[in-house]
Amino acid sequence: MTEYGIQLPVQSQSTIYAEPWEAGAGPGDLAEVARAADRAGFAYVAACDHVAIPRRLAAAMSTVWYDPVATLAFLAGVTERVRLLSHVAVVGLRHPLLTAKQYATLDHLSGGRLILGVGAGHVQEEFEALGVDFAGRGAVLDESVDALRSALGPDEFPEHHGKLYDFQDLGQRPRPAQSRVPVWVGGSSPAAVRRAALKGDGWLPQGDPRDRLPAQIDRIRRLRAEAGLDGPFTVGAIAEPLYVGTPAWDVGRRTLSGPPEELAESLRAYPAMGVDQLQVRFRSRELSELTDQMAAFGAGIAPHL
Repeated sequence: MTEYGIQLPVQSQSTIYAEPWEAGAGPGDLAEVARAADRAGFAYVAACDHVAIPRRLAAAMSTVWYDPVATLAFLAGVTERVRLLSHVAVVGLRHPLLTAKQYATLDHLSGGRLILGVGAGHVQEEFEALGVDFAGRGAVLDESVDALRSALGPDEFPEHHGKLYDFQDLGQRPRPAQSRVPVWVGGSSPAAVRRAALKGDGWLPQGDPRDRLPAQIDRIRRLRAEAGLDGPFTVGAIAEPLYVGTPAWDVGRRTLSGPPEELAESLRAYPAMGVDQLQVRFRSRELSELTDQMAAFGAGIAPHL
């Protein structure tokens, strides 16, 4: 059965997707969404990563971006089962040992529920402010993934020798609870898809529409086969906005709405093309409507995926 997860509301408030009620929401609302995800069988809750938004982008992106490590650690304490995904951590902004310390601790505290989603990033001013090469961020991410594989592995004294990072004989505990922390790579550019196929345990597309996904999935499979990689790999997709039932308000023309059986029939197109996990987002006017939508999805749609 295809798993389903959700990008958390409230913790990132870009005008592209944030609902009006989120502007006045806070930690209690975020905790309630995470608990609703736990109850409704969601595989994960996800949090985004931006350090600082430049003024030129603030009107569109907003400056509300909760730190993913702090947010997911907070939510680990109020949930029992749901996994904790960074979607995505811009790991090139930080030294791999710093990233490993934060996320290893999160995995340890949560009992092994971390999924580390990583991406190259896109806001030039963030990189410049932190002294990181923006133009070379792809190469930075490539090596960061290699370094993190070591730093998040089982060894108390991880070792990595690369062009950008070099470390050994430096111990970090606690170690992650998982023997191998899953690394999912985000992005839909040719370079990002290649990176996901060759370096990741999964792929997080950047909103590819349905008609683009089969070709992308075929390319990932081909790249992995050519490289002799045959281990488990999780293909993700982001569904259209959803509203379970018949809405009594304008949910937008792109939103899929209707009875659970109709939505399930539409969403089954994703597993049919090879998608393993589907990220869903619901239209809502208030917190209770969102949690009701999540419960309805878990009860009436998820079993048919």
